[in-house]
Amino acid sequence: MADQSPPDSKRGHGKKRGGTSGKVADFRYKRPSRPDGKKGRKPASRAAQPRAGEKPRNPFDKPKQQQQSQARPHQRRQAYAALDLGTNNCRLLIARPSGENFTVIDAFSRVVRLGEGLAASGKLSDASMERTLAALHVCAEKLRRRHVHLARSVATEACRRASNGEAFIERVREETGIVLDIISAQEEARLAVLGCHILLEDGPGPAVIFDIGGGSTELVLVEPSGAVPRILDWMSVPWGVVSLTDTVTGSDESLETRLDRYNRMRRTVRDSFADFAQRIESHIGGEHPIRLLGTSGTVTTLASLHLELPQYDRRAVDGLILESQAMRNISTRLSRMSGQERQQLPCIGDDRANLVVAGCAILESILDIWPSETLGVADRGIREGILRSLMAADADGERSRVALQRMREQDV
Repeated sequence: MADQSPPDSKRGHGKKRGGTSGKVADFRYKRPSRPDGKKGRKPASRAAQPRAGEKPRNPFDKPKQQQQSQARPHQRRQAYAALDLGTNNCRLLIARPSGENFTVIDAFSRVVRLGEGLAASGKLSDASMERTLAALHVCAEKLRRRHVHLARSVATEACRRASNGEAFIERVREETGIVLDIISAQEEARLAVLGCHILLEDGPGPAVIFDIGGGSTELVLVEPSGAVPRILDWMSVPWGVVSLTDTVTGSDESLETRLDRYNRMRRTVRDSFADFAQRIESHIGGEHPIRLLGTSGTVTTLASLHLELPQYDRRAVDGLILESQAMRNISTRLSRMSGQERQQLPCIGDDRANLVVAGCAILESILDIWPSETLGVADRGIREGILRSLMAADADGERSRVALQRMREQDV
């Protein structure tokens, strides 16, 4: 599914690329394997003819090289999986290493609304847990079918906050076999940065990467350096598209009531960001403008509307760099619409019509504090960060194993 170039180069305002990959899904992370830069594989060489007196090779016999690779399958072609159970979505990626990157071989995403009603009740509802379990059963089947070598499954803000979060995690383990790890907000921020930092717009000085989730928003100040940027500071606030929608309530009946609610959302979020903004002021007050990169359904949805896509297309959105004012204009437009009007827009529909306004309020609050001229858009984050972590750790372990084996052989 990913046998084409990844969208790892920075792209300008609204530029599109590529055709469909024709595989399981259009997630593309693998760099071209051909040194000549052409697409596709090199033509296979003609089979060598048997020499005089040699027995013709049985076409069903496996070549020696293939036998050796199968004898040690852990070396490269293992499948790895990352599952991210958020407040609103359940997402799964299954991939294989491909050079310094990876090729996604299977994917799954479903809106489960696990955190629905959590702000008022303090616990996960029976209906939300049933929806989530149904999605996790699908994930469990994919993990089994793809013979996953290593996997990491994480749960975020909804399970962190819910009084019955731990009990739900145990129920998931018993019913699906998936062992979810409730990660801290700091780990969530680290994984998001690891998964999407490569899409940061080029430039000197620090940058802010933000992840607008369902139950929380993570802000991370990074200094790009080396393969992975250095995290200078970070903050997590309990305002995501679900929690903010449930907490800051209001009527949708008139333009006046809609704008009143939207402004209250913005004030709520802006106040929660104030401490972080003050802390990092010394880092971003220099001559270089701040760069922003957002990873979330909010920024990808708004980017889709900016591009006027008839339906969501990850290939057109991931890695896009837009003018911040364009995202503000779309946010203002959505905040003035009724829920029914938003439902009619492509790339929003029923699932996001009620939540996207909260996402717009969070995004505009970020742009209020850090008025960058441009905004980078990433359709990648925690899952990709998990996959890179798993593959790097496994590769390190393999190198250590080989080194230890060589030392033992030398001692014999």
